[in-house]
Amino acid sequence: FWIGTAPVTNEQYKRFMEGTGRDAPSHWIGNEPPADELDHPVLRMSWNVAKLFCDWAGLALPSEAQWEKAARGTDGRKWPWGDDPPTEKHCNFGNNVGTTTAVGKYSSQGDSPYGFVDMAGNVWEWTASQILRGGSWRTVAEGCRCAQRGTGNPLVGHDYDGFRVLVAPS
Repeated sequence: FWIGTAPVTNEQYKRFMEGTGRDAPSHWIGNEPPADELDHPVLRMSWNVAKLFCDWAGLALPSEAQWEKAARGTDGRKWPWGDDPPTEKHCNFGNNVGTTTAVGKYSSQGDSPYGFVDMAGNVWEWTASQILRGGSWRTVAEGCRCAQRGTGNPLVGHDYDGFRVLVAPS
């Protein structure tokens, strides 16, 4: 399978809005994301909206197993970069920045063994089974582990919920 290198960004979501007439996330001004956050992950995404995006783009949400393999690799590491707890060099977690950061900001120190960025922290990511993975900018270090699972209402998106796409569904 091929999974997106990074979570879907505000800029990518804006193209979806323009192509479908969907509403902007509630924190955007009108139909515009904050100008300095085009390369940040889109926020306040419900599972339902993430699924609509994927349907529109001819993509899918990854399964939990696909997401975890992309994050963890084959050696059972605790975090995408290895077994050492996160620091400010690995990911955006623990409210240490106060909001999201540009996708890939912590590359290469925080990358998964396959080179995927932001698989720990920044935004929780929806999977096909409606389970959230990866932790967010608000999540404590232990909650950003590759095996960490979160639940949410598929109809509601929070300021820490985003998603990553499966490029070639298996």
